[in-house]
Amino acid sequence: MVKNVAGLIGWIGGWIALIVLPFDRSWMLWIFIAYSAYGAWRLFAQVFGYFPIAMRKLRILRTYPWQVLRGVPHGLDIYPDVVGDQYGWFEFPNPADRQQLLPLVVSNHLRVGWWHRRMAPRAKPQLKARIETIWFAGDPRMLGIVAAPSPNGQTPGHFKIVRQRLARADQALTTEWGATAEDVKRGRRAGFAPYVDPRKLKAKSL
Repeated sequence: MVKNVAGLIGWIGGWIALIVLPFDRSWMLWIFIAYSAYGAWRLFAQVFGYFPIAMRKLRILRTYPWQVLRGVPHGLDIYPDVVGDQYGWFEFPNPADRQQLLPLVVSNHLRVGWWHRRMAPRAKPQLKARIETIWFAGDPRMLGIVAAPSPNGQTPGHFKIVRQRLARADQALTTEWGATAEDVKRGRRAGFAPYVDPRKLKAKSL
């Protein structure tokens, strides 16, 4: 979040600096045009892409504390019975039954490459080692954030929102998975909402 804000301020500052410079060379005008076009695209991406995601992450982190976990099962293959897009998955123990593992999936492809290079089955050992320990904040029955430890292991980084997308999640949440009314209320404060499969909506409209 801080880097995104700093980057946005830097681009605006650079654009203002280019405006006040005298355009006594034609090539300077072309630099200004290119910078303005790219700066406009960056502004659009920040305002409509990165900032909303950053706010969702902040809501989760205000609701759930970090846990530091080792050996979390994960993969890039298609997890069975998951609906919607998925770009990787992690399994975490159900807070109501630690023996039951529930999957959370990465449902957004934005900035997922760092994780994919370390989750790949043929990834080099030194890359896989970076996610042998991960930080997790959330409830695997609803949603959460995964993060990788910094090189010194003291702080998290490379945050990704992960969501519960099993087809039976709506029915299982308060029954099979044991979520209480307070658990659900807490999840909603973090931004949880039951996922609606677009295919079902389309089928109902026909």
